[in-house]
Amino acid sequence: MSSVAIGLFAGLLLALVAAVGGFSMFMLAVVLAAVGVLVGLVVDGRLDLSGVVAGRRRG
Repeated sequence: MSSVAIGLFAGLLLALVAAVGGFSMFMLAVVLAAVGVLVGLVVDGRLDLSGVVAGRRRG
C-alpha cells in the first residue's frame, strides 16, 4: 500500500473520530496515531531510541 493511500486512510479515520467523539476524542486519536508512528519507525529500524532509553552513564 502506498504512503498516499495510508495517509488518506489515516485522515479519514481521524475525521470520523472528530465527527463522532468531539474535540477531546480527536486529540486522543492524534496522540495515539503519533505513538503508532513512532512504534512503526522503531520496528522498521528508521528510528534508533537506544540513546534515549539507555540514558547517561556515570562513571
